Amino acid sequence: MRVIADSKIPYMKGVIENLADEVVYAEGKDFSPSLVKDADALIIRTRTYCDRSLLEGSRVKFIATATIGFDHIDTEYCRQAGIVWCNAPGCNAGSVAQYVCSSLLLLERDKHLSLQNSSLGVVGVGHVGSKVVEVGRRLGMKVLQCDPPRAAKGEQGFLPLEVLKEACDVLTFHTPLTRTGACPTFHLADEAFFASLKKSPYLINTSRGEVVDNLALHEALRRGIVRDAIVDVWENEPDINRELLKQVMIGTPHIAGYSADGKANATRMALDAFCRFFHLEADYRIMPPPPSQPVLRVRNEAEAQLISYNPYTDSRALKAHPEQFEYLRGHYPLRRELGAYTLIMG
Repeated sequence: MRVIADSKIPYMKGVIENLADEVVYAEGKDFSPSLVKDADALIIRTRTYCDRSLLEGSRVKFIATATIGFDHIDTEYCRQAGIVWCNAPGCNAGSVAQYVCSSLLLLERDKHLSLQNSSLGVVGVGHVGSKVVEVGRRLGMKVLQCDPPRAAKGEQGFLPLEVLKEACDVLTFHTPLTRTGACPTFHLADEAFFASLKKSPYLINTSRGEVVDNLALHEALRRGIVRDAIVDVWENEPDINRELLKQVMIGTPHIAGYSADGKANATRMALDAFCRFFHLEADYRIMPPPPSQPVLRVRNEAEAQLISYNPYTDSRALKAHPEQFEYLRGHYPLRRELGAYTLIMG
């Protein structure tokens, strides 16, 4: 069995070699028809687009992407070609929730937004959005939820986007990227969206860059229609809009889900699916390393949250060197979620 794996997927080297006869590592952008032609399986991330041009004529039977999103997989072509694929839903939900929680605390600290007197609008309430709902409630915010697909199934508790646009002080996006169907999300936040806002909210996007029209956001920020923005995902990555990067309060290189905990979850889910497909025993243990300072002496949990992760660090790095977008992603330092720490309050 021959497997081609993205060399940037963490905690996999030394594990998958015990499951396959041959493992070849390559950077995601370097997957080519000649490289995958004789492969039985691919294990990828978002930088590898799996479509007819890559896969036709190969013997690939299985693709695992160690990511929540799967818009980089041509699912219709895979169906026609008999190629089974899987993603890792919810793998980095805790990591994105950590990013949003720290961002909200920074809005309170640096922009003087009273969280307990503010409304948080969560657009897209799947694995990640549900965690963000919990974060907002834990911080004392009034949380409004919008998820049209879930509402269409008869689930309760969801409001139309129009209501969130009227009522919310912070809007945060957690939808997949879809271009067709009943609820397409491509440019969900476009020029018309911003023009219809009733408040001047803060905007957070950690979903997919194309969910928010970056040019429209740039103009909305310039005109004060949006008070400020926290952007982790961008259109045209890695060639992002540098003027927008200068404008936003926090701009990071698509790393909201990059905690070591989230990465370990994604790798584990990809390998578990690989083992199920090929009827192999999943005999391995994937654990991220401990934080350098596992014990935190803090006054409160908010202080601990910002010690465990402060997105300003990643924002400063990207704003200083936007041309290093891919490098900053590929060489991301160890980041653990708050549960990896022992807190001593006082």
